[in-house]
Amino acid sequence: MTEEDAAPIDAPSTPGFEDLGITGAVLKAIKDLGYETPSPIQAATIPTLLAGRDVVGMAQTGTGKTAAFALPVLERLDVSQKIPQALVLAPTRELALQVCEAFESYASRMKGVHVLPVYGGQGYGVQLSALRRGVHVIVGTPGRIMDHLAKGTLDLSELKYLVLDEADEMLKMGFAEDVEQILAQTPTEKQVALFSATMPPTIRRLAQQYLRDPEEITIKSKTATNKNITQRYLIVSYAQKVDALTRILEVENFDGMIVFVRTKNETETLAEKLRARGYSAAAINGDVPQVQRERSVNQLKAAKLDILVATDVAARGLDVERISHVVNFDIPTDTESYVHRIGRTGRAGRTGDAISFITPRERYLLKHIERATRQEPTQMQLPTTDDVNSTRLARFDDAITAALGEASRIEAFRDIIAHYVRNHDVPESDVAAALAVVAQGDDPLLLDPNNDALSRAVDFDNRPQRERSGGRDNREPREPRAERRGKGDYAPYRIEVGRRHRVEPRQIVGALANEGGLGRDDFGAINIRPDFSIVELPSNLDPAVLEKLRDTRVSGRLIEIKPDRGPRGGGGRRDGGDRFERRDRDDRPRRDRDDRPRHDRDERSPRDGAEQPFRKPRHKK
Repeated sequence: MTEEDAAPIDAPSTPGFEDLGITGAVLKAIKDLGYETPSPIQAATIPTLLAGRDVVGMAQTGTGKTAAFALPVLERLDVSQKIPQALVLAPTRELALQVCEAFESYASRMKGVHVLPVYGGQGYGVQLSALRRGVHVIVGTPGRIMDHLAKGTLDLSELKYLVLDEADEMLKMGFAEDVEQILAQTPTEKQVALFSATMPPTIRRLAQQYLRDPEEITIKSKTATNKNITQRYLIVSYAQKVDALTRILEVENFDGMIVFVRTKNETETLAEKLRARGYSAAAINGDVPQVQRERSVNQLKAAKLDILVATDVAARGLDVERISHVVNFDIPTDTESYVHRIGRTGRAGRTGDAISFITPRERYLLKHIERATRQEPTQMQLPTTDDVNSTRLARFDDAITAALGEASRIEAFRDIIAHYVRNHDVPESDVAAALAVVAQGDDPLLLDPNNDALSRAVDFDNRPQRERSGGRDNREPREPRAERRGKGDYAPYRIEVGRRHRVEPRQIVGALANEGGLGRDDFGAINIRPDFSIVELPSNLDPAVLEKLRDTRVSGRLIEIKPDRGPRGGGGRRDGGDRFERRDRDDRPRRDRDDRPRHDRDERSPRDGAEQPFRKPRHKK
């Protein structure tokens, strides 16, 4: 929740957090964050959890559930015991990181509290080191939690609190079996809180089996947003976000802008990438000193800065008239955060634009946003190369027109140009073109419409999921084997998971891509047999990659990958498998869709071939 959503402090009928039982360092921390009045889910849930009773919470995303379970956990945490006392299961990596960040914020006034996010795609080493040092709260996705339990690297024997966040989404994504196995490996005497936006029979059965006489709490969200704000969204995978944002910045007519990301580190990373592309951008986050934050905000107000890259906390209370656009680079799963973010524009009767980047697996959040804001966001299309080129040519024209207005400087250069034309016998038009080349530098002025990999990738992300995941009904015709060989030589590998384990090609691809760092072009045919599957991978696969993949799990089973020896070695026919259709890693399968691509290969620096925006030629005075 935010200050803007809180009820007036002097409302006598509304209890404060101290009235709910929150005390000491935890109370000080939430006051620091600007929390004054509990949201309905917090007011109803916190006293029940502090009393030690299990809870089933029915509430939409964005009603303040995280604080509802995090504050009671921190209030009763035994910091002296450096063993996992609380486990929060979340369906996606993004939500796990967001919950983890919330725990850290609420524990900012406590000494020695350690919170660890555990998710696939991140190296085991970081997680193992943290577990050895001692962790109080673990926030993780079911798949990676299962892996740690199987390896014996995670001890839940002393667990006191277990939270299932977005339980319905977890089950929709195929984590039902993993969740039940995790629950079965926790102590009988523990407190369980289950939060879900809906209550399908599977959730009801889960609650009846694993919760003890829970209190059921139902809250309906009443969030709405400013009608002056135009809401749009773009379906784009994580790997294409920076380039997609660059295109939008080139074509969109914006004044000042805030770009929201999820973590402090990402504010610095994205701001640096935008500066490398020629934009005046700065990062603000909770670690930025107040003096520097105020300087950046004042620069934005004075038009000396165009873009602020910010986290939710850093942008709280920010009101700059010049902000015409808000971009959700990372879409929040909390709709209250979404409303707070886009409320930075369209203030005091002004109009504003909000653009949200939605990865293919985050489409479900659109319904949450629509319900919370009572507006249906409009899907936008990525600007084409023609759109970008038209904008660049117009700006180039403007730059020439502006230069022609400096009569005294133009006069001085006329004699120099005339001298060159006389001595080199070159037409003046060619000299003008050469000067334009000098001014533009090494980056081409116009994009090549025939080499638009970004548009192709975004178009793919917007295709129906069945097409992107290799479904039989909608996928493109399978390429002839000979043609596929031309794109890269493949070798067959056998994995010990098949049709009877209810595995699909997209699950296999996601798991291998996440754990082995494989790309889209590293997969050939996938042939799923009853008890095993054959996957074509590069014939020159690095042994180190193969070693990483040995501990990979699909549908909760170790895949035990090894080179396939053909029929004699137990392999099946490989001439008619389910062809994996090229797609981005952000469209993750059920088991591993919580894993985000690694940053070190997500983005390209300008020198690596990323699109460069038009830069107005600079004239030295």
